[in-house]
Amino acid sequence: MTVSKILVSACLLGDKVRYDGAGKPCLELLSFLKNKDIEVHKLCPEMLGGLPVPRIPAEIDEHTDKVLNKSGTDVSKQFLLGAESTLKYCQNNEIKIAVLKSKSPSCGKDRIYDGTFSGRLRDGAGCTARLLMQNGIDVFDETELEKLEIKLKE
Repeated sequence: MTVSKILVSACLLGDKVRYDGAGKPCLELLSFLKNKDIEVHKLCPEMLGGLPVPRIPAEIDEHTDKVLNKSGTDVSKQFLLGAESTLKYCQNNEIKIAVLKSKSPSCGKDRIYDGTFSGRLRDGAGCTARLLMQNGIDVFDETELEKLEIKLKE
């Protein structure tokens, strides 16, 4: 049996790479990964795009699709570079599955913040999640471990 390779958002494994300088360890995910024959590859697309830690929070503007930080600066270039670098990493390492951080402007796969910095969510995917899905990589978030389990059994 071959070992499954999975890309995981570094923040979900506890790495302090988020905009606020914190991690966001997901205990359920950590436990899930520990009990499986899985090769985990971790990274943070926003850091790959050249953004610092900590950094000003950013959201995708619903009307322009640009990634703007809370100060109004357009950081789309960094987010797209991070997405492209993540895709290239997956392709180079033959990774077909990713577990990414929900709601993130990079990693959210179904729902992301609406661009108003009000805490409201809207339908949509972050830059990295969208690019990975467009290129045939199965993307899950940390709330979808049951779906991930089914995928791993295929």
